[in-house]
Amino acid sequence: MDHYFISNTLNACMDASRCMILVAKSPQDYQAFRISPGDTNKLAIVFDSATASVSLTVCVEIFDIGGKTPPNRHQRAVEMFFILQGEGKASCDGKTVAIKAGDSLLIPPTGTHVIENTGTTRLYALCIMVPNEDFTELIRSGIPVNLDEEDIAVLHRNSQVLIPA
Repeated sequence: MDHYFISNTLNACMDASRCMILVAKSPQDYQAFRISPGDTNKLAIVFDSATASVSLTVCVEIFDIGGKTPPNRHQRAVEMFFILQGEGKASCDGKTVAIKAGDSLLIPPTGTHVIENTGTTRLYALCIMVPNEDFTELIRSGIPVNLDEEDIAVLHRNSQVLIPA
């Protein structure tokens, strides 16, 4: 890495007004919402522009069996999905692909897309949108819901991974 970059980064963090503070959250801290009453998916906000000090939305989208998003698009934002658990299909601008745990999707700005759970269990996807484009505000304008035991178990699953000493 460039010495100049490292030096400037370290100097910036010595000035508390310019240093980013690490934010750590666990699933119990996430606020979850259904955007509309009839929705078959809920979104749990992990980080947003307020906590990250940058224009983004990071959430876990949880789809009920048979659940899907309405067709939607974003003018400037890139949206990435990483499938945590479950299976389904993703469509963007007329192209459809099967998705399962471990798959990643990148939706370009203006791409009209739908994510659908076609499996026999809930579908869980980490969703990152940059810039925010008022996505967090749309989520928060919805109906607050709780994450249930199944949701918490899925989101905590990786905490049992052994790290070599």
